[in-house]
Amino acid sequence: MAESVRRVLGRPGSVDLRPYVKLLKPIEDREAELGGLSDTELTAKAAELGDAELPYERDDLVELCAVGREAARRALGERPFDVQLVGVMALLDGRIAQMATGEGKTLAGALAAAGFALRGRRVHVISVNDYLARRDAEWMRPLYDLLGVTVGWIGQEADAKERRAAYAAEVTYASVSELGFDVLRDRLATDPADLVVPDPGVALIDEADSVLVDEARVPLVLAGAAEAVESDVAMAELVRGLRPGRHYEVDDEGRNVHLTDTGIEAVEEALGGVDLYSADDTSILPRVNLALHAHALFQRDVHYVVRDGEVKLINESRGRIALLQRWPDGLQAAVEAKEGVAASDSGEVLDSITVQALLLRYPVRCGMTGTAMAVAEQLREFYELEVAVIEPNKPCVRVDEPDRLYATQEEKEDALVAEVAEVHATGRPILIGTQDVAESERIARRLAAEGLTCSVLNAKNDAEEAPVIAEAGAYGAITVSTQMAGRGTDIRLGGSDTSDRDRVVETGGLYVMGYGRYPSSRLDDQLRGRAGRQGDPGSSRFFVSVEDELVAANAPETRGYDVTAEGEITDPSWRDVVNHAQRVAEGRLMELHRNTWRYNKLIDLQRGVVLEHRSEVLHADQGDRQLAVDCPERHAELVEEVGAEEVARAARLITLYHLDQGWVDHLAFLADLREGIHLRFLGRRNPLDEFNAEAAPAFKGFLDDARARAAETFNEAPVVDGRIDVAQAGVKRPSITWTYMVQEHPFSTEFENAAGRIRSALGRG
Repeated sequence: MAESVRRVLGRPGSVDLRPYVKLLKPIEDREAELGGLSDTELTAKAAELGDAELPYERDDLVELCAVGREAARRALGERPFDVQLVGVMALLDGRIAQMATGEGKTLAGALAAAGFALRGRRVHVISVNDYLARRDAEWMRPLYDLLGVTVGWIGQEADAKERRAAYAAEVTYASVSELGFDVLRDRLATDPADLVVPDPGVALIDEADSVLVDEARVPLVLAGAAEAVESDVAMAELVRGLRPGRHYEVDDEGRNVHLTDTGIEAVEEALGGVDLYSADDTSILPRVNLALHAHALFQRDVHYVVRDGEVKLINESRGRIALLQRWPDGLQAAVEAKEGVAASDSGEVLDSITVQALLLRYPVRCGMTGTAMAVAEQLREFYELEVAVIEPNKPCVRVDEPDRLYATQEEKEDALVAEVAEVHATGRPILIGTQDVAESERIARRLAAEGLTCSVLNAKNDAEEAPVIAEAGAYGAITVSTQMAGRGTDIRLGGSDTSDRDRVVETGGLYVMGYGRYPSSRLDDQLRGRAGRQGDPGSSRFFVSVEDELVAANAPETRGYDVTAEGEITDPSWRDVVNHAQRVAEGRLMELHRNTWRYNKLIDLQRGVVLEHRSEVLHADQGDRQLAVDCPERHAELVEEVGAEEVARAARLITLYHLDQGWVDHLAFLADLREGIHLRFLGRRNPLDEFNAEAAPAFKGFLDDARARAAETFNEAPVVDGRIDVAQAGVKRPSITWTYMVQEHPFSTEFENAAGRIRSALGRG
């Protein structure tokens, strides 16, 4: 009844699992017979499932799950639980399977991937990082081998040959970024033999909410080498002497900063009496603003770390170093100047793709995660995916204690440390979740000062991730970690010493402590979910203060409160304030995702036109035929001199070059347009409408212009030693290409809200 009501209202909810549950008994009934088969006979049984098309009919679905269960028992020593088989069936139906931490998502995903592969579908199992891609592919390989399915994986260090081999497998494991970058590189291929990524079939997404929601706010970019951006050390030194409140002010959200009148005077004087707003030199003010943003808005060990002489961004949703992520070049260089490190290589954007556009290429999409229902609306809106909530194999007995609320961060920290000391005395293992590197290191120092030894896992030492997490459930262990999403390693009670499990159980199991609530309830749940695995005992509690950024930024106008001598807020209504602040933060994150999608929707349509034409040039003789029409005399002359095959080669290279260069120029125009479009908000005009109104006509005539430029180059291309020298005619590819993920530009993220406040103020005046 509840599901019917949700469907009528159009609200997301868990899909009906009863059709899957009905098949569990027939699956179990096949167990004895399949158990008597040899490995060769079992592989043959799996091969028989490939005689039909998707979707699986009832009897074949029963057979697949039964064969898969037996194969897993033999190959991995793991007999899938009933709930895992329900997850397999949900995945094969194109759902997002919500399965709690420790419930065996990796095995369920592998069985579903094999099920798709046996029906002739090429499957990409997409994860949040290279570590999980490699681990899961190697872990599940014996299962795939027994089922007669080939498997491969792709890491950041793989070369083109290794990538091509991995993609040739029936099931390929890869991180979402590596997959996206391969797609981008293929879009610049000038020979069909250089292509790496096959046509998309099935996308099976691990940690689906992280990939489909968190990663979807950050476009993937392919850049070509260009002139280096120099670090503006002098400007960094100048703004370092400015004082907050006097020379500059930061907005309430901490996303924008501006000079005060006093600050303007100070900067102009320091620069020798210049006029920052003079039309004679428009380069000074942007330099000042970049340096000021780097100085005032970006904190070391919060937004980035400095490692090996380089500025490395931190992925806020995963607490890891974002190896390929950077801010737009000017801001990246400004942060590097602030830290006194060499400026990193720059480049012009050759192409980009959003995670959403990347995954919508796949005809079939499904996934698994422990926290999907919190973003069910986004999964439906952006990906047309429904969530199947699968109950754990054993009931969760974890106790989630109410938050403890404090007036100040100092009082919150005092309370947390006192709680750690008290609980640690019992031998109970403790996991403390923090927001960023700086917090984790501060808590570790504070614990050390109290004589409490802890292990720390953050972006600075994420290479030690697996062993740190593996021991987090040991007797007496204290672990301090940043984001736990996508860690990929279960916390087992007793740690590596399995004989110690009972002793840890007697203490109450793992105690998870959150040092502040996260901007998303999903991240809270991911941290909580580290305790109570597979029916284990455990508990969780979050320590929150009114001074926490989440509360201060999203619920700033609150009434007074009574506190105890330790600063604890006892009024239970304050928990509603914290929950409200989190909902506001989640709304802003969703709007950011929605804006990324909105602004890229038209771009994706335009890109589709270019890619369709490009494919005709790459795989057929479209370029040659066009140039034969546009330059008939030159074409005939060259065919006579060097032959039709050489002319076709040159025509392909020339035509592709001008298509690609035209797209580069168009992207640069769109980037500039997007950068300034928010100013239209002050004039009561919708920035998105304004963007589309200018982006659409700018693309008109794109193909005709590229064709005309190709004709000019073709007419000018000389013949050298019997070959058409396209390079001498100006057809040059970037000598180096590199990839990164663009951090959302901070100048405009909250601009419309700020602009609305300014406009209202002006209206009242």
